[in-house]
Amino acid sequence: MGLSFDPIAEARRQWTDHNLGAVDAMAAATSITRAHQIILGRINEALKPFGLTFSRFEALTLLSFAHDHSLPLGKMGERLMVHPTSVTNTIDRLETDGLVRRLPHPDDRRTTLAQLTPQGLIAAQQASDALDYIEFGLTELEPAELQTLETTIARLRERSGDWG
Repeated sequence: MGLSFDPIAEARRQWTDHNLGAVDAMAAATSITRAHQIILGRINEALKPFGLTFSRFEALTLLSFAHDHSLPLGKMGERLMVHPTSVTNTIDRLETDGLVRRLPHPDDRRTTLAQLTPQGLIAAQQASDALDYIEFGLTELEPAELQTLETTIARLRERSGDWG
C-alpha cells in the first residue's frame, strides 16, 4: 500500500525550507531512483516464474539477438554495460540453470563464448512475452509519455558520455 502523501514533494518542501540547493535536481534524482525501484520490482516479479532476474533476462535476450545465439563474454559485458565479473556471475547462474553453455571461441583460445541452449531460447521468449504483457512495468504511462521519458533520459545519458 502506498503512502498517503508524496514523499518526494515533502522532501522538496523540506529542502526548500532548509535553504538547501539544487531543489529541482534533488527532486528529479530522487524521483528517478524511486521509479527505478518500482519498475525493477515489477519486472523481477514478472520474471520470477522463469527463475530470472532482469540482468539474467538481458543476457538471454542479448544472446537471442546474436548470430548463432552466442557471444564472447567480454562483448556481452560491453553491450550490457556491466563489469566482467557481473557477466561471469550471470553466465554462471544461467549455465547452472541449463539456459546457456560456455564454448571455446573457434578462432581465439583466450576467449570464451556464451551460447543459448534451446531451453534458454524458449525461456528468453517466454520471459519477453511476460514483460510485454506488463509493458515492462510502465502500464500507467501513455505512449507519448513513454517517448518523452525515453528522450529526456537519453539526453541525460548522452551528455554524461554514455555513448557518442
